[in-house]
Amino acid sequence: MTKTNAGRFFEDYSIGEVITHAVPRTIKMGERALYHALYPARHALYSSDQFAQGCGLPFSPLDDLVTFHTVFGKTVPDVSLNAVANLGYAEGRWITPLWPGDTITATSEVIGVKENSNGKSGVVWVRTTGRNQHGETLISYVRWVMVRKRGDGPAPVPVIPDLASAVTVDDLVIPKGLDFTRYDFTLAGEPHRLGDYAIGEIIDHVDGVTIEEAEHMLATRLWQNTAKVHFDATNRADGKRLIYGGHVISLARALSFNGLANAQMIVALNGGAHANPCFAGDTVRAWSEVLDKAETPAPGVGAIRLRLVATKGRAGPLRGEDGKYHPDVLLDLDYWALMPV
Repeated sequence: MTKTNAGRFFEDYSIGEVITHAVPRTIKMGERALYHALYPARHALYSSDQFAQGCGLPFSPLDDLVTFHTVFGKTVPDVSLNAVANLGYAEGRWITPLWPGDTITATSEVIGVKENSNGKSGVVWVRTTGRNQHGETLISYVRWVMVRKRGDGPAPVPVIPDLASAVTVDDLVIPKGLDFTRYDFTLAGEPHRLGDYAIGEIIDHVDGVTIEEAEHMLATRLWQNTAKVHFDATNRADGKRLIYGGHVISLARALSFNGLANAQMIVALNGGAHANPCFAGDTVRAWSEVLDKAETPAPGVGAIRLRLVATKGRAGPLRGEDGKYHPDVLLDLDYWALMPV
């Protein structure tokens, strides 16, 4: 009997199964330093204890996407080690901030399976929950991934979950104590409040970042993401290593600072798709569309719903006349962030 883990195949998933993911991870300031080294991240709330304290928090938390990446990485050996591609996200909510010194654990429940028409792979839906050492939920989200089949045998009975199109404003969790009434716009880097943005507005974030192979590999290892398509060039017919989709998310989010510097905290992930593959050498640019705005019960705190698009091309084009994503589009992400009113 082999002692190594070859990863799960599509036939290995059953509806209702709860998977406890191995290797808890304690997150400290080293992860913050590496995150800021890998991405041009500049949002003030995640950069300065003094700024965070001026916003009612005890000190600066870890970036919300550090939580996401770490939890995601925990799930890979059990969910997507044999993945063809990660396809999308829904119903994501950040519940509790991640503080330096917190230890993250993760579990996933299988909520959907469907074999693809080619009979060689299938789509698996899981609801993943990340928790801290106190058992408090840090993040919960649904993702679906295309996984190879082991053989040509029978597949599980298809079950497709009914997912919400968006997280409602009432379901957003505002961090305890968050208060933007004394928000320092000068130190944040831009003067724009929630009221300065119009629904339907398109913001071109201007800057671009060319992805290097070494940076991508370092990032994927940092998050302990062991998916073969990111490491093993022989795993794809084209001999290329696929850039981890979360790497593109963080690059696009960091680029969005230019025009959305005050969209400080991500609190919900409504949906997302990795529209086209990304490879080393691609230059990633980003643009955002304002989808909705709302006030929250927290003093001075508003919520802005944004579509964040990462692209190799210019801002604006999303889909062609056939309804398919434009070939330059890498990421289409729908999320809620908190912003001073």
